[in-house]
Amino acid sequence: MKVTAAVTREKGKLAIETVELDPPKASEVLVRIVASGVCHTDSAGMNQLIPVALPAIFGHEGVGVVEEVGIGVEGLKKGDRVILTFPSCGTCRPCIEGKPYACEIMNNLFFDGTYKDGTKRFHKDGEYISSFFGQGAFADHVVVDARNAVKVDIDEEQLAYLCSLGCGVQTGAGSVLNRCKPEPGSSLVVFGCGGVGMAAIMAAKIAGCSTIIGVDVVPSRLQLAMEVGATHVVNGKECDAVEEIRKITGGGADFSIECSGIPALTLQALSCLRRCGTCVVASVTGDAEVPIALEPLLMNKSVTLAGLPEGGSNPQVFIPQLVQFYKEGKLPVDKLVKFYDFKDIEQAFHDSHAGVTIKPILRF
Repeated sequence: MKVTAAVTREKGKLAIETVELDPPKASEVLVRIVASGVCHTDSAGMNQLIPVALPAIFGHEGVGVVEEVGIGVEGLKKGDRVILTFPSCGTCRPCIEGKPYACEIMNNLFFDGTYKDGTKRFHKDGEYISSFFGQGAFADHVVVDARNAVKVDIDEEQLAYLCSLGCGVQTGAGSVLNRCKPEPGSSLVVFGCGGVGMAAIMAAKIAGCSTIIGVDVVPSRLQLAMEVGATHVVNGKECDAVEEIRKITGGGADFSIECSGIPALTLQALSCLRRCGTCVVASVTGDAEVPIALEPLLMNKSVTLAGLPEGGSNPQVFIPQLVQFYKEGKLPVDKLVKFYDFKDIEQAFHDSHAGVTIKPILRF
């Protein structure tokens, strides 16, 4: 079938084109995209900070309606509303253990642009086009594996607000609820108050943390952090963030989440912890490195440094929980959103990079 998509053929560039989309194979579904989030990971791939095979169709926070199901698909039917999320093979040890976020072929499925069988679904003039994260959701229709389509009970209008539950919100909230699992009364610090960081702040409030600190350098983001759950905010341009956090917490935080993607802030996220604290790195790009003094920062303080893709989520379980939190008013992701027409995709990326919009969402 013919579909309209934003195709990246050269580094950093995209153009809206008409391309062909093959029908779903066994275990796959065809989804009409209602909306798709714009994420910094898309930008990283477009600019080859992540080595994605070009040409490619980016977009990995799609939501939509199932239009066709392939052979062997269970639990999904035509008309179901779905949130699309990250792909996983379903057969490796982590997947079998309920840890698809650690799938052994994760990088292939995320970045090679191929499906589990090694083939692609989009093409034009005999040339096949990569699907980012097994989605390629900057298109009005996509074919995805049924494993990364989560059925949700919500109307189509509200569905558009929930794009980032498939990646960004899942990552931030999961870092708190699935990895840190803070006890009520705990202290937690979030570095970087973008979409991932805001979700972590919301989740910390859900978990009952009594001290929730947002760290950023953009005043408007710090203000919004307070609105969605932070008890304190720290502007890293105006003070020594680590010292300020120690003052607020009386010596150090129980948990810290690094959501900015800036490698150097991992050191601050470690340094602000109390003894036996835990730091989760939820966002990083490419081959970023940071020197860590192991004895004073890790061993001496008995702290834990953990990397965690996709919030340690089993999406078929966790995303419906997030939808329920949204319905209950505990996960106000609508406060982060600004909608753009699909034709204005370049403006959406510009506003995201400029910090004007925390979560741009493209409507189709």
